[in-house]
Amino acid sequence: MTQSFGGTDLFDEMMPPRNLWLDAWDRFQRNKMAVVGLAIAILTLFLGIFGPALAPYDYTLIDMRALAQPPSLEHPMGTDEIGRDMLSRILQGARTAVLVAIFVTVINTVMGLVLGTLSAYMGGIVDMVIMRIADILIAFPGLLLAVFVNATMKRPVSLVSEWLYELTGLGFFQNTLVINYLIVLGAISLIGWPGLARLVRGQILSLREREFIKAQVAMGSPRWRIMALHLVPNAIGPLIVAVSASIGGAMVAESSLSYLGLGIQPPGASWGRMIVENMLQWSVYPHLVAMPSLVLAICVFGFNFLGDGLNDALNPRQIRS
Repeated sequence: MTQSFGGTDLFDEMMPPRNLWLDAWDRFQRNKMAVVGLAIAILTLFLGIFGPALAPYDYTLIDMRALAQPPSLEHPMGTDEIGRDMLSRILQGARTAVLVAIFVTVINTVMGLVLGTLSAYMGGIVDMVIMRIADILIAFPGLLLAVFVNATMKRPVSLVSEWLYELTGLGFFQNTLVINYLIVLGAISLIGWPGLARLVRGQILSLREREFIKAQVAMGSPRWRIMALHLVPNAIGPLIVAVSASIGGAMVAESSLSYLGLGIQPPGASWGRMIVENMLQWSVYPHLVAMPSLVLAICVFGFNFLGDGLNDALNPRQIRS
């Protein structure tokens, strides 16, 4: 039995102070839906990396003896209208979804963090230019802007890649699949960074008025040092929450572009492309549309649950006394 002095538990007094991130992890573990979201996110990343190697068949293999078959032991998710194994195609589509989500998230995070920090701390003309560009991009419907960029940039990017191939002789610049991925990544990234930049800007505007920042300024610390060592680390919590929630949005954006015929093109595999290719077969072979749609929905829900859980764990206002 522990003794208490003045309403304070002696055992608590002897305990070392808890780490902020350990406390956040404890709160996160108590959120069952957040744990489920974390498990789905880890499984999605695993399948994106190793899924194609685990696929039972080549995702491009056409079997004319197994056209539009329902799920079976030989084909656990059935086959499509030209005999390709749906499980193998979904696993390959997982790699596309994870690849797009990771690259888009990294690009958006770097751009949002750098531009948001510069905008808030530098102020003046820098702040005005960055925020007006962000406002213009936010004013457009995100998917329509991505469609516009994707449709209009294919020809210029193809011309640049041809010029680079003639200049360097590298076959990389003639790989149409790589060029297709770059265009899709650029289109989705364009619509993602403004929101993160505004979030970071708001955090930095609040932090730069704190005493420890004013002390660094008074001591003559360079601006880059203040931003890199004091402002950015303290603004990273809300950014982590926003980034985790945006991963699912990137997957939906890529699938939406592919559904419209402007995303990943064959021989690349995409869940959105699989859905639109089989829409005409929906009434006869519903599993052709249901399987990729269900997988996409589960992945998006998982990352959304993860984002909500991180928000509850990292947001100080969620801490109950």
